[in-house]
Amino acid sequence: MMKENRKGPPRGNEEADGVIEGRNAVIEALRAGTAIDKVYLAKGETDATLGHIAATARGKGIVVVDVDRRKLDFMSRTHAHQGVIAMAAVREYASIEDIFARAEAKGEAPLLVICDEISDPHNLGAVIRTAECAGVHGVVIPKRRSAGLTAVVAKTSAGAVSYLPVARVPNLTALMKDLKKRGVWIFGAAMNGSTELYDADLKGPAAIVIGSEGSGMSRLVAETCDFTVSIPMKGKINSLNASAAAAILLYEAVRQRQQAASKT
Repeated sequence: MMKENRKGPPRGNEEADGVIEGRNAVIEALRAGTAIDKVYLAKGETDATLGHIAATARGKGIVVVDVDRRKLDFMSRTHAHQGVIAMAAVREYASIEDIFARAEAKGEAPLLVICDEISDPHNLGAVIRTAECAGVHGVVIPKRRSAGLTAVVAKTSAGAVSYLPVARVPNLTALMKDLKKRGVWIFGAAMNGSTELYDADLKGPAAIVIGSEGSGMSRLVAETCDFTVSIPMKGKINSLNASAAAAILLYEAVRQRQQAASKT
């Protein structure tokens, strides 16, 4: 996992950073229908206004996270968060149907990336950037324990979030089982995978799972994969950055698909 930056966030334009602070500001954002990624509330607070914010956010399907007040202080740009900070999403999340429709419109076998608990926004942004460049039809992230479509992710993706659908689901294993029913094969990147990358058949409908840097794929997600795939490692370091691993797997899929297309 990436270490937390103890220097604190830069003091910049609040709106540009996507950080919405204070009770009235968050209430107005919810009322206006602003796309919000997550709402962070001070843990242990019983204030009626904060309770109203939490209920309203959950009613809209927004993830609400109870955190220590010190974390809110760390996140705050204004030092006046009043026990609540919301992170605006840079765009609306897509649906799984949107991703399949994109593949169908291009006349291509679906190719998805599933990010399993990638919590660092820079890593998620880099994965989305790579996925867009490789022609992936969509990226899927879990609702909890994951970075979302925040301003930091958008910036790190170099604008790829504007072009590539990103779906957010409550349960990755349930999604993976549904994808299997649709004929999609699930390939999970793993250090000790059962299949070497260059032996994996990535030409057909496929979803590539990239786990967190700290612990890789979670146990249930790994068990739900059809194949766990290892990248050949020739050096003394035995692991790759999440976005680097995604790039290697995706461009092997690109190579195989181009080769198959040239033979038809």
